[in-house]
Amino acid sequence: MGRHSHTAVDRPRSVPKLLGWTLLGALVPGVGLIAGGRRRIGAFVLTVTLGLVGLGVYVGLTRRQEVLAAAVVPSRLLITSVTIGALALLWIVVIVASHRSLRPATGGAGRRALGAAFVGVLCFAIAAPAAIAVQNVMAQRDLVQDVFVAQGESKSATRPKTVNIKDPWEDRPRLNLLLLGGDDAPSRVGVRTDTVIVASIDTRTGNTALISMPRQLTFMPFPKDSPLYRKYPNGFGKEGLSLEGRLEWMLTAMYENVPAAHPGILGPSDNEGADVLKQSVGEATGLKIDYYLQVNLTGFPELVNALGGITVNVNERVAMGGVSSAHIPPKEWIEPGPKQHLDGRHALWFARGRYNADDDQRQIRQRCTIKAMVDAADPATLVTKYKAIAKAGQHLLRTDIPQEILPALVTLALKVKSGTVSNINLDVSKLRMKYLHPDYEGMREAIAAALEAPTPPAKTTPKTPAKSSPKSTPANTPKPPTQNLVDACAYQPEGTQPS
Repeated sequence: MGRHSHTAVDRPRSVPKLLGWTLLGALVPGVGLIAGGRRRIGAFVLTVTLGLVGLGVYVGLTRRQEVLAAAVVPSRLLITSVTIGALALLWIVVIVASHRSLRPATGGAGRRALGAAFVGVLCFAIAAPAAIAVQNVMAQRDLVQDVFVAQGESKSATRPKTVNIKDPWEDRPRLNLLLLGGDDAPSRVGVRTDTVIVASIDTRTGNTALISMPRQLTFMPFPKDSPLYRKYPNGFGKEGLSLEGRLEWMLTAMYENVPAAHPGILGPSDNEGADVLKQSVGEATGLKIDYYLQVNLTGFPELVNALGGITVNVNERVAMGGVSSAHIPPKEWIEPGPKQHLDGRHALWFARGRYNADDDQRQIRQRCTIKAMVDAADPATLVTKYKAIAKAGQHLLRTDIPQEILPALVTLALKVKSGTVSNINLDVSKLRMKYLHPDYEGMREAIAAALEAPTPPAKTTPKTPAKSSPKSTPANTPKPPTQNLVDACAYQPEGTQPS
């Protein structure tokens, strides 16, 4: 009798009070059980809840890098997904148990139905986000496993043989990545790497220098200790060819033609073309290329769309199609303008548009596209659209970066995000880059000097800059060896527009 009286006093009888305590018990697990008379279990649940919240706040404030590093370890991602599911299930159990302990021993069918419906809504509010979180975590796990292969499971003829997993950059002041872009579509015969960029990252500061290699370079060299040096002691090229005949001996053709002529010459490899380019581009630039990251440009629009598009300054009309040599004009253009938001299709043409544009213009646009994608990958976008981004990444990327160094690479990426991205300008005329035999020794010296120089700060660009005229800005005015991409990608239209 005494127990019944205690319950009658403590348990809320009215519908508003019942639903209110149920909601509070859902927001602060344990409170509803305590109010319903189950004080011991309620106190335990409340203590665990407060402990988990406190732990989450502590980790979020002091262990952010460790959390991000764990996001690229497949085993930890699996544990995370199971943990999210288990916590969501336990939360739902607590909500149901709280409502049952709060509900009066007697009550009409309507009151019971209303309470059950309210509990169902609360449970759905927990289950739906948890399911989305688990899907995103598993999408990340699939991306890591599909794109990044473990050091001992993949075949690479050129990447570092031994790696200090705890600190891969311990004896490496710079990390040099080779960024490749090509149309390796099922409907296309052969692969041409129209985009070849070296990203040299200062592992201490995250400051990054981009070096664009013109696709028409010939007689690309190989290091003397490479088996390919014996085949091409003077570089990949051939004398006495017509301009059209040189196409098969340019940098853009090496990815396909060298492995076709000498299959397996570098040893076991998952991507012979990339290994060939790592050796040759490394020798041409004087940099030891550590890893490559290859982008399938036919899948590029999918990734840009997953990011929600990119924002760029368009300084000149950019053709969407057209063939200059055949005098076939494009049907569409991207018109000049500041801060233009481009979807995937327009972003691809912005980076690749070739009609009446030289390689220098395309290289600048490609570097600005990379910068725009880095800027677009903000935390809010990654959280809300990550499943689509991860799916696009699976279709888009190939690399020889091993899984083992991904945690350290994530930490370095945070430095890159907050660091400075600059461009190393190569003097095309002085280095004879459009001639049959470019000055690769001069290229190495120019790159070494630029990397040793301090990174230039970004300038404040006026909101409405005046157009430059040929008189005020001579075409032959030399560019600085390094240029901050904030400046290079600013809105500053000048010169004549393609037509």
